[in-house]
Amino acid sequence: GLMSVGIHIHNLEATAIPVSRTVAPSRQVAGGIHVRVHPERSDHILIEFFDDKGINLTKAREKKIEGAYFKEDFRRAQLQEIGNIYYVTQSTDIYCASFEHLLRVDTIRNSNSKVVIDYAYAVSGAVLPQLLAKFGCDAVVLNASLTPTAPTRADREALLSQLGHVVEALKATFGVQVSANGEQLILVDEAGSPIRGEALTALMAHMVLTRHPGSTVVVPVNASSAVEDIARRHGGRVVRTKANPTALMEACHTIPNVVLGGSGEMGFIFPQLHPGFDAMFCIAKVIEMLSLQDQLSHAVEAHDGYSSVSRHNLGQIRSELPRVCHRSLTVRCPWTVKGSLMRRLVETHPPDALELVDGVKVFSPDRDSWILTLPDAGEPLVHLYADSGDRHWVDKTLREYRKFVQDFVEREMGLDESALLPNFA
Repeated sequence: GLMSVGIHIHNLEATAIPVSRTVAPSRQVAGGIHVRVHPERSDHILIEFFDDKGINLTKAREKKIEGAYFKEDFRRAQLQEIGNIYYVTQSTDIYCASFEHLLRVDTIRNSNSKVVIDYAYAVSGAVLPQLLAKFGCDAVVLNASLTPTAPTRADREALLSQLGHVVEALKATFGVQVSANGEQLILVDEAGSPIRGEALTALMAHMVLTRHPGSTVVVPVNASSAVEDIARRHGGRVVRTKANPTALMEACHTIPNVVLGGSGEMGFIFPQLHPGFDAMFCIAKVIEMLSLQDQLSHAVEAHDGYSSVSRHNLGQIRSELPRVCHRSLTVRCPWTVKGSLMRRLVETHPPDALELVDGVKVFSPDRDSWILTLPDAGEPLVHLYADSGDRHWVDKTLREYRKFVQDFVEREMGLDESALLPNFA
């Protein structure tokens, strides 16, 4: 393996990927490799490469590694050059120290929070419960053991429904289902209702910018425009990137004053901790931010001479978020047609209505609505995202663009097939 070409290995054994990203810079390594079951395809293994800072490698660098591997274009080490393997026993301690340093521990300790955490049988090295216990929080853990096969989407939905019932029965502050080896999460409010996708993106942006007004939030190009509405409320700034993890990580690392990156679908980045997605730190930050809002409310009430027993909760915060309709659908599109489809979209719309960060985003004349056509990076598919305050505009525009893409694909494939037909004239 790696040692045969002279590479020294620091083995973290079975651990969540946020821990790996935190430990990598502290070991002064050239890069890292994390192997796990694919979060969306339980029959696939996902091998991720990241650099010395913990940021995923670009697609171009991944292709170079892949090419060298398949061509076997590398030199075997001489006997005296063979690498060594070191087992890192304090990786969890390094992560916990960084984790604790970036939280207001006294606030969390005084919050009397009760959190239900569902690991859905798929997260290794579950360190969060012991951290929350150290901070004085009551953490109820569900399904923390690893199973040989990762749960399917239907399994996770059933577990999420179960989590909602447990949160409601225990009168917990909130619940959370953690997935993707500690990178992604779905929140469940105090009434047992899940908060995911764009609602989760908006909720996290709102809570973080309430705590850090005037700061910057980084989101992918396909995220809801509710984020911009929230940023305006708090004097913040929104930066949009390509819809891939590497672009988000690099932007969070290089752009100044970033307090949050990511989305509900991909996970959330807190650049002060490490450059990757981290559901565990996100949970602790939610507890902290809810507690700080409670403290602020009590201070205001004390100043005004009245008191209230109500506490800030996720359901209440969700009700205050901007109302934006954001929907998506997927259309099959062969690899050979993707490029010509994108060119056609650019040619048929005025330049001032376009945004070409990733795919082709077309704005309405008043720029308060948009439709994004985004080619899938790994499958012969195109994703359509429509975003507007007007639900009818979203439904109508998605239908129109789906028909446009389907007609374009049929026409292009028909031309290709006719070019292959023999000419008997």
